[in-house]
Order: sequence, then structure tokens, then C-alpha cells
Amino acid sequence: MDTSPSIAITLAQVGPRLRRIRIRRGLTLSALGEATGISVSTLSRLESGHRRASLEVLLPIAQAYRLPLDELVGTPESGTSRIHVGARVRHGRARFPLTDRPSPLQAWKSVIPAAQNRPEPCTHEGHEWLYVLSGRVRLVLGDRDLVLEPGEAVEFDTRVPHWFGPVGDSAVEILNLFGARGERVHVRTGPRSR
Repeated sequence: MDTSPSIAITLAQVGPRLRRIRIRRGLTLSALGEATGISVSTLSRLESGHRRASLEVLLPIAQAYRLPLDELVGTPESGTSRIHVGARVRHGRARFPLTDRPSPLQAWKSVIPAAQNRPEPCTHEGHEWLYVLSGRVRLVLGDRDLVLEPGEAVEFDTRVPHWFGPVGDSAVEILNLFGARGERVHVRTGPRSR
């Protein structure tokens, strides 16, 4: 079978991708073998690129990881610039992760419906940075009550009681950066000194 260069590259990346996913989840080859019914030697050959991926092998792995096949395979570019990111809905707010890489800072886009407009301040460890993409956002931060417009940003310590949500009767879209251990965004305003 003759394959295009992009398909050949995609196929060559399947094994390393499977290995990264397994390691990120803290699984051994033995544990994955038990979960899938696939032998450790087959899994090892698949991850090292010495065995070509097939549906018979990929389907049980996808089920064990609870991931769609295209996340395991990394399907080739289709020529469109669309990004397909699954939303995670929490407390009625949709969050779209912007990266799947482990990092002290997590980035996502939040869409908060208009009905989520009643302040319920909370506290937790960390540091957060918000940038308003659309809509007007109310931020209750300690004893301060602010309204942010599109294009405005704010950062704060999440140990201070806080809440943010829409002003008015339309949803808001926000970019969030969050550091669970208090990591902060580093803003560079000039060239790096040598």
C-alpha cells in the first residue's frame, strides 16, 4: 500500500504518542496490558514503532484511556484551521482546555452563560489571570467589585474570596491562566538581559 508523506509521518508518530499518553497517566505496560488484554510485548513493539498500529490493537487502548481514536492516532491535517477541543462543563460553565501538556500553568477558554450571574465567592490555592474576550465580566474580589470590558485583563491570588461572571443578559467568553501552586504569568516588557 502506497501512503502519502503526511500519512506516513502520522503512522510513525503513533507509537511515541501512545507511550506519552501511557506515561502521562502513570501506567506501566503491564497495567495497560491487563486493562486491554493485549500482551506487554505487543504494546512495547507498538510504542517503539516495531509494530504497525491496527484497529484491533488501537480500539482496546482507546477504550482503556477513554479517548477517541483520533487522539491516539493524531490524524493528519485536513487542510482546515479548525481546532477541535472538547468542552468540560463544571457548575454550568463550559471550559475548553487550550493545551494537553502538563504544566504548572493551565490555560483554557471559559464560556459563562448569562444565568451564571449571582456571586458565590470561593477561595482556593493558586493564582489566576483572566482576559475578557467578549461580554462584560463582573469580578468580585474580596471587598472589591469590578466590571471588566473586552480586551481587559486582571490577575489575582485565588486565596482571596473571588467570583466572576456575566454582567447583563448575555454570555461572556474569557481566557484563563491558572497556577494551582501560586505560579504567576511572567510578563516581559523588554529584551532579555544577557
